[in-house]
Amino acid sequence: MKHLNKLIVAACMAVGLNAHAQDENNPWAVSFGVNAVDTRTSTADDFGDRFSQFFDAKDHWNIIPSVSYLNVSRYVGQNLSVGLTGSVNKIDKLVVKEGGERTVINPGDVSYYGLDASVKYSFMNMIGSKWFDPALYVGGGYTWMDDNGDATFNFGAQFNFWFTENVALTLQSGYKKSFADTRMELPSHFQHMAGLTFKFGGKDTDKDGIYDKDDLCPNDPGLKEFQGCPDTDGDGIPDKDDECPTEAGTAEFNGCPDRDGDGIPDKNDACPDEAGVKSLQGCPDADGDGIADKDDKCPNEAGPKENGGCPWPDSDGDGVLDKDDMCPEVKGTAANRGCPEVTEEVMKQLNDYARTILFNSGKATFKEETYEVLENMKEILKEYPHAKFSLEGHTDSDGSNALNQTLSENRAQAVKTYLVEHGINTDRLRAVGFGETKPIASNKTRAGKAQNRRVEVKLIKE
Repeated sequence: MKHLNKLIVAACMAVGLNAHAQDENNPWAVSFGVNAVDTRTSTADDFGDRFSQFFDAKDHWNIIPSVSYLNVSRYVGQNLSVGLTGSVNKIDKLVVKEGGERTVINPGDVSYYGLDASVKYSFMNMIGSKWFDPALYVGGGYTWMDDNGDATFNFGAQFNFWFTENVALTLQSGYKKSFADTRMELPSHFQHMAGLTFKFGGKDTDKDGIYDKDDLCPNDPGLKEFQGCPDTDGDGIPDKDDECPTEAGTAEFNGCPDRDGDGIPDKNDACPDEAGVKSLQGCPDADGDGIADKDDKCPNEAGPKENGGCPWPDSDGDGVLDKDDMCPEVKGTAANRGCPEVTEEVMKQLNDYARTILFNSGKATFKEETYEVLENMKEILKEYPHAKFSLEGHTDSDGSNALNQTLSENRAQAVKTYLVEHGINTDRLRAVGFGETKPIASNKTRAGKAQNRRVEVKLIKE
């Protein structure tokens, strides 16, 4: 194990990197456990064959009965972590291929050492779990088998099962693609790991049990329900948000009391013991609409101050008041803020037009007969001034994937540019290209290719 000390030193160096930048809860993690090496994949005839008998540990896995890997990682934000892993093993089950058949041989307890760096993306926040933490990783490193060593490209999956906030069972499986000249020098292989992970590095300055990162008052001991801030008067409002921190009040008035219950806190109420209205600093108002009669255009009919004390009108009679109606002169629905809904029939009509858009061959410029189609689409979009649409470009399979992707993006953008230049708000449109990835017909026929060269319109629902 002449390389083991090198692995331990490298791991310790990784712990020291940026050790002062502890700005996340428990940003550091250390994992250790056992690893298994499976060389059978190096004899696979095709990619799918690499995963057959994946868990056949008895025949193919090389395992030593001791702690055989150590990983140190650092959370860097956005669900990403970077890490360094050192591993040791003994290869006494080497899969070779002789006469077209796989054979497991014992090469004589070949020593195995690995030093690998990786970038890992966790899906724990995405799935909303508190204990199950799946992740994917990619990276590279260097692996030695006896005196032979070479670089590898690594990728795989990891699953953490958090027993507590800081301790997890970790299972990992990854593929290490070797760059060695021959398979016997260093075969490509799978490496599986199982062990424990410990997170650490959290900071709690005021010792109230809440990490500084999540503590809104990190220097003042407080309560968990207020993210670490105190509540001196016990009214359920933390002092930092309480305008009357030593006098119990209500959340409605930011912690201040209202003795007469008129909806105006005592500190702003000119008549704190007599119910009134805010417009008169807490004193009474005849019609109760919050506007003094002398200033009320409808003194006997309650209405908002913004409309002079009169009720808001509903000009188009759609049940949505003009003040909230994005289309006050056109009858719509409350769900669409007073504007008409975009129906399936409208979307069909838009897509019928979109399918007839013709571009010059290999370009994102329109043929002359297309401009009438674009004008028709523009007129439909103007009827729904607050609806948003996605313009999606597609191509057939002729040409390279990269060129087709670029062409589809440029064509979708060309449609958007035309519509914006002719009066459609740019915020209502999104242009995206999918290249040749979403065919709706066979690319083996001329008719099928023609169908695949298209622009589609989809409604963006918010």
